[in-house]
Amino acid sequence: MSKLVGISEQEFSQFQRFIFEEAGISLSSGKKAMVCARLGKRVEQHRLPGFGAYFRMLASGENPAEVQFAVDSLTTNETYFFREPKHFDWLRRVATTEHDKGRAFRVWSAASSSGEEAYSVAMVLADCLGGAPWEVMGSDISTRVLERARTGHYSMQRASHIPEGYLKRFCLRGVGEQNGTLLIQRELRGRVQFRQINLNVALPQLGLFDVIFLRNVMIYFNDETKRGVVARLVAQLKPGGSFLIGHSETLHGINEAVQPVAPAIYRQRGGRAARVA
Repeated sequence: MSKLVGISEQEFSQFQRFIFEEAGISLSSGKKAMVCARLGKRVEQHRLPGFGAYFRMLASGENPAEVQFAVDSLTTNETYFFREPKHFDWLRRVATTEHDKGRAFRVWSAASSSGEEAYSVAMVLADCLGGAPWEVMGSDISTRVLERARTGHYSMQRASHIPEGYLKRFCLRGVGEQNGTLLIQRELRGRVQFRQINLNVALPQLGLFDVIFLRNVMIYFNDETKRGVVARLVAQLKPGGSFLIGHSETLHGINEAVQPVAPAIYRQRGGRAARVA
């Protein structure tokens, strides 16, 4: 097959609309090369004449798996263990000072990507809550990264921010063919549930959470999408629950149901605030 031609402005605008409608993500005009790189081989694999034909395949509704593949390909997943460490210090304080021993302390990593954030949360809760009940849920729109998250298998290069004590306690170092990798301990993996959830539509029945992480995601949304996503997630907080976002993000003018209490940390209005270091 001849080399695939580039994507036209009209075709690019179709994929901009596609990923916005599917995931609420706004692709800037500078992302044209990314779309070509991530979907070009798929167009060739289907032996299609170009991106327009591939878009028509997606729009036909006849192949939901292909739609999911395109969504997976066009979403950016960048994360690592214990990103923004002060957020995990906050989590520890909240979990130890406010946990009602009669119920599970619940945390949702709402854009968990390949799982590093959710497992970081689980390590903190396993350490500070002892035998008290706790639950961690990680979610993402991408099925591809969720499959990786469930395995709990990572390159050791991604472990540089894991505290040494946690690395020894909760991770297994690979040997032989697996040298240079780590595996999250089986018991800890079993405490973390991963689900595919699209934050841009009505949420399934999830129950309420003590803490919700939505970090470094809103940068891909326009203001209207931000308001809708944040409103849906804040509604899932228990009274006084904590809502954590990325340090380059803000909820100013986005949601008034929560108030800032520390950098990139918000709490439901009326809830008592944990001590800030």
